[in-house]
Amino acid sequence: MPSTDNYSSTEGASAAAVTAGTTAAAAPAGPVPDAAATGPLSRRWIRLGLGLVVPALLLAAWQLSTAAGVFTAVQLPSPAAVYTAALDLIDRGQLGLHIAISTQRVLIGFAIGALLGLALGALLGLSRLAEILLGPVVGALRAVPSLAWVPLLILWLKIGEDSKITLIAIGAFFPVFTTVSLALRHVDRNLVEAARAFGLNGLSLLRTVQLPAVVPAVFSGLRLALAQAWLFLVAAELIASSMGLGFLLIDSQNNGRTDRLLLAIVLLAVIGKTTDAVLGLAEKWAVKKWA
Repeated sequence: MPSTDNYSSTEGASAAAVTAGTTAAAAPAGPVPDAAATGPLSRRWIRLGLGLVVPALLLAAWQLSTAAGVFTAVQLPSPAAVYTAALDLIDRGQLGLHIAISTQRVLIGFAIGALLGLALGALLGLSRLAEILLGPVVGALRAVPSLAWVPLLILWLKIGEDSKITLIAIGAFFPVFTTVSLALRHVDRNLVEAARAFGLNGLSLLRTVQLPAVVPAVFSGLRLALAQAWLFLVAAELIASSMGLGFLLIDSQNNGRTDRLLLAIVLLAVIGKTTDAVLGLAEKWAVKKWA
């Protein structure tokens, strides 16, 4: 009877052989030059500067249109008016609370939805029976608009934080579930069979071959889910909320405060992009480590 050490060595050798075979099969015949990696765009400060060009042009057009009287102050306040509205909310001690509460709701809801999406997506991606049983139901639920869940969540979970976070989690769940299940379903069959020939099965096969193969797809789903979580935030904060950027957006609309309304939109865009950039850094690390 083989010892545990021998089995571990065999599994490690098998994984290494499969990985080496995959790398050899995927490697191009010769070096492929990457213009983006070697040209001017390879410099981070140049990419950052180019990324700020369009926002700067939009800000300039916004300022010029308001200065020229193309729009009234009610239709489109000037950037200075929006900045003044931000300072006013900061002086009142409200802006930081709006940002912190909304960010907390999004991150908690995103984490719950993403974990459930990963688990169920992996189940349906790896099991044909689970796909047949659960696939139609999940596909039907995915088509339900976000606002349709609001009255049901109020009825079930009342108007506290649970209902808001649940709605955000629903929004984050489906992008992760869809990308993970499809990616696992389309992992190269030859690669899987080669791994099984080397003695890899079950969790060892999933950990060594299948998950590394779908890392880019998983992070694509996570980034889509994070964007969806921010979209669902506004709907979530419709549920009798008294704080948060979604509440600020709706309250400003009701009170005719277009300056605060635009401030909420700008903050949602900036914070959403910031969280996406952080997830992008995690994606680069994960792809470099596993993919």
